[in-house]
Amino acid sequence: MSKNLEIKKQVVADIIEKFKSAESVVICSFNGLTVEQVTELRKQCRENDVHYCVLKNRLVGRALKELNIEGLDSLLEGPNAFVFGTKDVTSAPKVISQFIDKNKLTSLEIKGGLTGTEFTDVAGIKALASTPSREELLGTLVGCLVSPVSALVSVLDEIAEKKEAA
Repeated sequence: MSKNLEIKKQVVADIIEKFKSAESVVICSFNGLTVEQVTELRKQCRENDVHYCVLKNRLVGRALKELNIEGLDSLLEGPNAFVFGTKDVTSAPKVISQFIDKNKLTSLEIKGGLTGTEFTDVAGIKALASTPSREELLGTLVGCLVSPVSALVSVLDEIAEKKEAA
């Protein structure tokens, strides 16, 4: 086997590992991004445990075929960036959507992606981006559980004060 073929097989194996370890993947076209914009996007991705990379569509197609993931062939055209979220299913969609909105970009466009191994369209990716993260949901849950208890403690304190005064 040629050395080039061995290198491509290793790259496909690396791509397979990225897809296996990702909770979600967002595929974006990125025509016309400046170096500064890409640098800022990569920085924000690193800060949120999200991996941003540009991969060859043909090699991604091979990796997806080996993983038996279908539905992304139409997205693998033109220059694409792949955003892998390993922390939770909302991390990659949130980072990319917030970056696009903050910078009012038309040169970076979400094409679709994956949640787990299932195809997700643009609307699904945007819905995930607006969904609270796991930590935010847990915080809300704790707040809901603590609120009645703290109200009960307040009432009991008032009753105790009234009894002491009487």
